[in-house]
Amino acid sequence: MAGLQGKVALITGGAKGIGYACALALGRAGAKVLLADMDTAGLAAAEASLKTEKIQAATVTCDVGKKSQVDAAVAAAVKLFGSLDIAVANAGIVRSAEFLDMSEDDFDSVIQVNLKGTFLTGQAAARQMVAQGTGGTVINMGSVNGITAIPTIASYNASKGGIHNLTRCMALSLAKHNIRVNTVAPGSIMTDMLKKVAHNKEVMAGILSRTPMLRAGEPIEVGNVVKFLAGEDSSYMTGQIVYVDGGRLALNYTVPVPDEVLEEATKE
Repeated sequence: MAGLQGKVALITGGAKGIGYACALALGRAGAKVLLADMDTAGLAAAEASLKTEKIQAATVTCDVGKKSQVDAAVAAAVKLFGSLDIAVANAGIVRSAEFLDMSEDDFDSVIQVNLKGTFLTGQAAARQMVAQGTGGTVINMGSVNGITAIPTIASYNASKGGIHNLTRCMALSLAKHNIRVNTVAPGSIMTDMLKKVAHNKEVMAGILSRTPMLRAGEPIEVGNVVKFLAGEDSSYMTGQIVYVDGGRLALNYTVPVPDEVLEEATKE
């Protein structure tokens, strides 16, 4: 796989989970990484961890729903590392409620961070890439829930579906500038959120019954796909939604979950 030596990457939502894994994968391939997040303590821990791997890393506090802060994050990447070649619009939140009970504020907050934040990140990054004149790549974070639906997270489903089509629009608009835009759409990934319920057999049985590979994915497995899309090995790919879901979207039924698999998945 082609390396990313000399490339500079901005990763939003980079303090932990999938965002941190993206930074780790890109950094291991040689990229310099700037992590943007609202979690200042998480950013500090992530930066320290990356530096133990000899990865050039820095952090910036950023609310991706606010244009001024996104613009500042892009400017920080250029100031610190000299350019911006890769943008990973990963920041996202979820609010859960039955559709009839969902508040307008909760709906708005999810759309602002997930969908508007992806738009602002991609636009600011692309403007910088156009100014540099050397092209680049933008990678958005979608979800299998951009296609399938969970009734208690309507705002999240809507935001991810929007990201998928935003990706296609961005790709068409930016192709003439040699900027590629793709989305990575994970299934069930063992982030901190999933870890909180991973010992619940009923929850895990439900997840695994919809996952032919009979396990949750690891964040680095998403990060490695992001690394592929950031590099020259994917140079003819743009406007694509790449699913990292253990086979979930290929499935039109549920699979039996053997007792021993469930025991392994939920053990302390």
